[in-house]
Amino acid sequence: MVRHSSLMLIEEMAKHSHVPVINAMTNENHPCEIISDLFALSKRRDDFLSLQYTFVGRNGNIGKAWFEAARAFGLRFRQCCPANKGYEIAGAMVTHELAEAMHGSDIVLTDSFSPDVLSDFLPYQVTLSAMQKANHGALLNPCPPFYRGEEVSSDVISSRFFVGYEFKESLLMVQQALITYILNTK
Repeated sequence: MVRHSSLMLIEEMAKHSHVPVINAMTNENHPCEIISDLFALSKRRDDFLSLQYTFVGRNGNIGKAWFEAARAFGLRFRQCCPANKGYEIAGAMVTHELAEAMHGSDIVLTDSFSPDVLSDFLPYQVTLSAMQKANHGALLNPCPPFYRGEEVSSDVISSRFFVGYEFKESLLMVQQALITYILNTK
């Protein structure tokens, strides 16, 4: 299992390895995190494959990984980000208005903002008020580390919408299952 900034390096390792190489995270994607989140979600919602997933954030490893999962599993996925800044994920359905993005959302996803983009995204902070515009039973799943007052507000972390900590409890179990599956597959 490799966690490295370069996806190309992990792919090169896999070419030369006699054992499977698992991508734990790169600057391009974060597949194990998303698989774990989907597993945790499946335990709460039988209809998790038919829900509306809304990612509030930029074109980074978390957004791209959710978009890849959406394509692989046929999930309904959209991204919300500022317009004309280059934050859009290529091929994703995008909206530039947070209130519009929240309507119809079942699962709201975020990623932390680096200091260089924080000012662009402050109007896109997911708050309790924003989550109240989402569908009944909607969930907020920010990717750690998440920061109160940046991508999410303090009040939403204390709300019924927030599942961030609960979902991360599945990480170890899912990663162990992934390793077991890969080692038992010929």
